[in-house]
Amino acid sequence: MAEECSGNCDSCGSSSDCSDTKKMMEQQNAQIRDNMSKIKYKIAVMSGKGGVGKSTVTVNLAATLNMMGYKVGVLDGDIHGPNIPQMLGVDQIQPMADENGIYSVSTPQGIKTMSIGYFLPDKNTPIIWRGPKASGAIRQFLSDVNWGELDFLLIDTPPGSGDIQITTLQAIPDIDGVVIVTTPEEVSVLDARKSVSAANTLEIPIIGIVENMGGFVCPECDKVIDIFGKGGGEKAAKELNVFFLGRIPLDIKARVASDRGVPMVTMDCKASEEFKKVVNTVLERIKKE
Repeated sequence: MAEECSGNCDSCGSSSDCSDTKKMMEQQNAQIRDNMSKIKYKIAVMSGKGGVGKSTVTVNLAATLNMMGYKVGVLDGDIHGPNIPQMLGVDQIQPMADENGIYSVSTPQGIKTMSIGYFLPDKNTPIIWRGPKASGAIRQFLSDVNWGELDFLLIDTPPGSGDIQITTLQAIPDIDGVVIVTTPEEVSVLDARKSVSAANTLEIPIIGIVENMGGFVCPECDKVIDIFGKGGGEKAAKELNVFFLGRIPLDIKARVASDRGVPMVTMDCKASEEFKKVVNTVLERIKKE
């Protein structure tokens, strides 16, 4: 993967002329614009902290849109924690490449995906990269991967608001917005507020907030128990004047499905029902914009 130049030759030790690097960046930007122009909607999924189910939301948003007949792609932007291949059940496949670029990996349902996880020798291999190199990999996924014509490209960003997140969000021309994921408890909601502020600073539209793990569905009585509290995401959305997209409960059926590489929305469970409502709301929001 190409490493993004920091613009400081003393720090990176490069012997190449910075004017050449600038020219290469301009060429890559042109490739990104051309690639992204073939995609109707580009949506990033963000979270202020890890462990809130951001990748789960990305995968099930993609799977629901796919089930509705849309052509969908998923870019795994979480370079240091690439989970999308396993969650979509295609972690044993390696991408093909030729002079025309890298070809995305397709699920049996037709969802196109790309992840650094496809290039690792095994699941236990860590990515020990500094920010510029990881950011460069994201840019290369945007410029060199043959996504083709899509209705939606969903980008699973890493948690927080650092180098990789900024590079990803700023590199995508005409990005349609971000979906912010939180869990109900106050610590997570606090970080979700930071994600809202980050998106506003970057002048990127906010589609809305999803409250994940909004209660646990008891497998015995089907009652929803609010083990993490309730309503934190909805309260934050009101305070920040951001749309609240909905609440997804924890469901054992959904967890088992995800571990097997099967999106929860393909299952008959309460979490699936609620997630489909969220997706319909997302569609209403972006089409209205």
